[in-house]
Amino acid sequence: MNSLKTYWKNYISAYQGLSHATWLLALVMFINQSGSMVLPFLGVYMTTVLEFSLKNAGIVLSTFGVGSILGSLVGGWLTDKFGSFKIQSFSLFLSIPFYLILPFFKSFETLCLSIFFLSFIKELFRPANSASVSYYAKPENLTRAFSLNRMALNLGYSIGPAIGGFLAAVSYNFLFYTNAVMSFFAGTLFIIYFKNRKGNTPEKVIADKAEQIIKTKSAYADRKFIFFSIFIAIYAFCFFQILNTLPLFYKNVALMNEKEVGLLMAFNGIVVFILEMALVHYAEKKFTLTANMIIGSLFCGAAFLVLIPSHLVVILYISIFLISISEILIMPFASTVAVNRSSPTNRGSYMGLNGISFSIAFVTSPLIGTFIAQNYGFTNLWIFNCVMILVATVGFYFVMKKM
Repeated sequence: MNSLKTYWKNYISAYQGLSHATWLLALVMFINQSGSMVLPFLGVYMTTVLEFSLKNAGIVLSTFGVGSILGSLVGGWLTDKFGSFKIQSFSLFLSIPFYLILPFFKSFETLCLSIFFLSFIKELFRPANSASVSYYAKPENLTRAFSLNRMALNLGYSIGPAIGGFLAAVSYNFLFYTNAVMSFFAGTLFIIYFKNRKGNTPEKVIADKAEQIIKTKSAYADRKFIFFSIFIAIYAFCFFQILNTLPLFYKNVALMNEKEVGLLMAFNGIVVFILEMALVHYAEKKFTLTANMIIGSLFCGAAFLVLIPSHLVVILYISIFLISISEILIMPFASTVAVNRSSPTNRGSYMGLNGISFSIAFVTSPLIGTFIAQNYGFTNLWIFNCVMILVATVGFYFVMKKM
């Protein structure tokens, strides 16, 4: 009973001190992500409705990653040049027509092209949004501000796939149209609240970071951060199996229907929503950044390890729980590392490179993942993921010691 009271005390205290703007950014993220139900079902849609092979489905999913890489790269540059407000508004509203026309593209070539442009436009949002979080959050609340944003993302992600599973059971077209509607609502709310709104004054931060700015004008010249980003990409390769090969595994091997897949995917978002703020608040106090990254990485490896001997439903939920804890420990602290290495004048490039690390995984994860699954089986894919997680864990340990 006392432990439960302590948990809720930590949970409530984790929210204290966060600015209204931080909360509104999280609300925009929640609305936008609530409509993001296409990606978890895209692989299933292509292999069942469009009758693509696993190989072709993996290639289409990888084009999403290619668009994400370019979107993160361009988004970081545009954010430094034009500001986060304009880029987020542009991304939210321009993605709407792409969602509306997506159901009309059914061939392999046209779907590759349309998914590429959709992901490019969507990914412009990520570095701009991360820069906004750091702009509106108080410095002492930075990690918790990122955690709140991610909690909103995961709450939306828990609702999106759950609803998406029921919509897909009727028609996959409803998934695309719902995404468009939610993007419109998110963009409208964002413009109404954040137009002409001022954030934290950056002068003190600029002074504190003056020496670093001289040494490193851009994230792409920061060798230590580049190595850190490489290990983030390796970790993300394994984590993003949750968006491509895992749903295919649930459908084709565990023999789940769309509703059951949606509920299982929603469990990830629910776990993160319930646990993230309190767990991050606790981890901030008890562990170093390095320890959090290492522990979070190992949880991801454990999530795939438990799938090797069995795919009983209870095992699938244990796996999702483990990968959710990994996500809680890795994602906000990875963003904190990027912000700590940057200044307000080059933050866009750092958040952009941080986004590129995850976008690279969007390319490699479905492409390599579906290749291994189709030619060697899902069990060998899980073993491969465990090996990659060990590489990432060792990498985090050594590179963060030097950082």
